[in-house]
Amino acid sequence: MRALGKTRRLMSLVLCGAAVTAALAAPAAHATSAAADTASATPAAQATRGAHATPGWVRTDTGTDARFRGLAAVDRRTAWVAGSKGTVLRTTDGGRNWRTVSPPGAAGLEFRDIEAFDSRRAVVLAIGEGEASRVLRTDDGGATWTESFRNTDARAFYDCLTFFDSRHGLAMSDPVDGKFRILSTADGGRNWKVLPNAGMPAAQTGEAGFAASGQCLVSSGPKDVWLTTGGAATARVLHSKDRGLTWTATPSTIPAGDPARGVFGVAFRDRTHGIAVGGDYRADQSSPNASAVTADGGRGWRQSATPPAAYRSGVAWLPHSRSAALAVGPTGTDLTRDGGRTWRTVDTGSYDTVDCTSDFGCWAAGEQGRVARLGF
Repeated sequence: MRALGKTRRLMSLVLCGAAVTAALAAPAAHATSAAADTASATPAAQATRGAHATPGWVRTDTGTDARFRGLAAVDRRTAWVAGSKGTVLRTTDGGRNWRTVSPPGAAGLEFRDIEAFDSRRAVVLAIGEGEASRVLRTDDGGATWTESFRNTDARAFYDCLTFFDSRHGLAMSDPVDGKFRILSTADGGRNWKVLPNAGMPAAQTGEAGFAASGQCLVSSGPKDVWLTTGGAATARVLHSKDRGLTWTATPSTIPAGDPARGVFGVAFRDRTHGIAVGGDYRADQSSPNASAVTADGGRGWRQSATPPAAYRSGVAWLPHSRSAALAVGPTGTDLTRDGGRTWRTVDTGSYDTVDCTSDFGCWAAGEQGRVARLGF
């Protein structure tokens, strides 16, 4: 019976994945509030509905106007968001209700990244120069927070963080002494240390990361991690195979050459296949060639044949798919069904970041308190 149960669960996930990918390929439509009913539906039930409905972002009421660039999706029911004015929210019912769990006294902080292990444990990153860059951790769903790191180097500016598992994680700062600085934890974010920079390539003049979506530093598997850059003559993606001790840098095809241009986010579905997105975040500037793909872990990047039509800051692979992914930005959401080679716009709402879970809990977050779930 146990084997049969596992087979049924696997089949429901496969059916749901096929339905979501196929339905997303249909002409986009505005989702209605009735779509929120899918929050309690099983994957198999969603798959059945998917054959007759168009999925889209279903807005949830967060009760705030904070801009959320930090997003951690745990599953279809549980997600955390972090943003401006020191705001952290959590839902455990699929977005029907959001609870404010902001750290006390954090109103002056800008949270740009959050990583959650479950509904109780999360680590949040505040960005900025000097002591504005901080890391806080909760073990009780946000009821209490502990500050585990405060930057004391005025030259450092932390942008993103990532975790390989519930214990090992990294955070990255813009270059200090000519190299990107990496912070490491081995106890789930309770304690941090700066890693030696001997294995980090020299930064280009003006090179930095973008704290735009929490995706300028991402990991896949137990040791692989990628860091994205912009602002310099060439936008690069740096890769480490040993949890940040040594790095190799590869030019991307996404244009740079300006402080507002470069690679803003990256997502890997395994340690070899990745998608990078970016462009120029200024609304009055075009962003040609705003996406690129790799099939060798980032050693080489190829320009997308049909990139998103505008700047994109966040990207996520659809669960259990080898070819489908979503990219989001202030002017809309784009879908690829061929691993990032071609994209088309499926929604025009403004979102800064996106994250998906293995049970098809895809979430997006952005300005004016916008948080949405992918539903039918």
